[in-house]
Amino acid sequence: MIEARGLTARAGASELLRGVDLDVPAGGVTALVGPSGSGKTTTALALLGESAPGVDLGGTVRVAGVPVVDGRGVTPEAARLHGGTIAYLPQHPGGALNPARRTGAVIKELARLHGASTVTDAVRRAQLPADRSVLRRFPHQFSGGQRQRVALAQVLACGPKALILDEPSTGLDTVTRMRLIQELAALAHDGMALLLLSHDHDLVRALADHVVLLDNGRVTGQGSPQDVLPIPAAPPQRPSPRPPGEPACLDVHDLTAWLRPGGRGTVLDGVSLTLRPGECLAVAGPSGSGKTTLARCIAGLHERHRGKVLLDGAELPPLRRRDRARKRRVQYVWQEVRGSFDERRPVLDQVARTAVRLRGTSPADAAAEAAGLLARLGVSEGTARRPPAHLSGGELQRAAFARAVLARPDVLVCDEITTALDDTAAGLVLAHLARLRAEGTAVLWIGHDLALARAVADRLAVLDGGRVVEQGDLARVLDAPESETTRLLIRAARPQRRRAP
Repeated sequence: MIEARGLTARAGASELLRGVDLDVPAGGVTALVGPSGSGKTTTALALLGESAPGVDLGGTVRVAGVPVVDGRGVTPEAARLHGGTIAYLPQHPGGALNPARRTGAVIKELARLHGASTVTDAVRRAQLPADRSVLRRFPHQFSGGQRQRVALAQVLACGPKALILDEPSTGLDTVTRMRLIQELAALAHDGMALLLLSHDHDLVRALADHVVLLDNGRVTGQGSPQDVLPIPAAPPQRPSPRPPGEPACLDVHDLTAWLRPGGRGTVLDGVSLTLRPGECLAVAGPSGSGKTTLARCIAGLHERHRGKVLLDGAELPPLRRRDRARKRRVQYVWQEVRGSFDERRPVLDQVARTAVRLRGTSPADAAAEAAGLLARLGVSEGTARRPPAHLSGGELQRAAFARAVLARPDVLVCDEITTALDDTAAGLVLAHLARLRAEGTAVLWIGHDLALARAVADRLAVLDGGRVVEQGDLARVLDAPESETTRLLIRAARPQRRRAP
């Protein structure tokens, strides 16, 4: 179905891809695995006949027997394959969804255009409820994990024969992730060719027939998941807990939040939690349970709420009314980081600006500090001086983390900050997070990886339907869960190898 031979990508004197060979047969699942910046997304786009500005493609690509790239570059036939023959689910779907159109209208239009599916079928296969209230929402009214599924529903409405999925498990809770694996396995069983780009090795082990390893634009190995993927690394050592008795620096009391005017569309309902200096509280729950809305309320970005958010006992106003000191003290690392960067300016400048604006650091000193921190996180200064479009998702994720850290906050809210990272890059971020905690920074950790949460957090709060259904010492909650929601998340955390339906 998809065949690439000697695929190259060049930007000036730089070689982004160096003779990549790749096959994705009909009814098969091939995984493309490699560190951040290794060329996975460049490869995926090349299979569609697309590339970033200034990038020239070479070699050959054929999809369903139709040439997409030949010796002269992208062919005229490539564009005609989009949607109905081959489709692409991007890593950060928020930027690909039309913010001005309701979800159901877009899916209906695509289904009618291609005549290969129905709205109900596309929504069901993407693990979204098909009720009218969901289909009438705009993209910003969904959580990050739900936006991932909305984008997948739009793709499936086109009825493609080949599907490229770039980090499809980003933002998904363990239960939804398990169901997604089952649905993708069913698509492959029905004859669809699937190319999976992912750092989630458990997902790859559960789905893929064949794995291709990519590093620095070259194929460095391939074979079955069992033969190619490394043995899972041991989780990082959790920092020693802070001594009891310290007063909370962050106190959320009876927080209720809604999406639409007049209190309609409630997404948080009476949430209360506390966070002490140096402590890490993990927040988990199904996609759409209110985790990101909670983070946005604490950061001052979601104003439709009642209840209190207190910092050292003083109520925090919305971000637009916070002074420089309070903006510095509470920092937020976004889930979909690409949309939080200005595409017209170098990433290094945007990271350094935090220190200039919130700490009064000179531009030269801030740039040096930003470059040093990014280097410790595995992003070179040369890479950081590029605009966001020229960085991988994992590199941008680390840049967003560095941007928040440069403020030297007292409270750091981290929303799914390792989803685009390989194990090495994630280890660098977690090591720096441990140093921040040792210095007294409190961390609110929002994530779906319960094994990782066990390694980094002291306590766990589980949300479902906007309510806290369980909260307490993390080891106690995971080892002896009291709520059915927690038990479901734990059972679904390790998906089994796919089987044909």
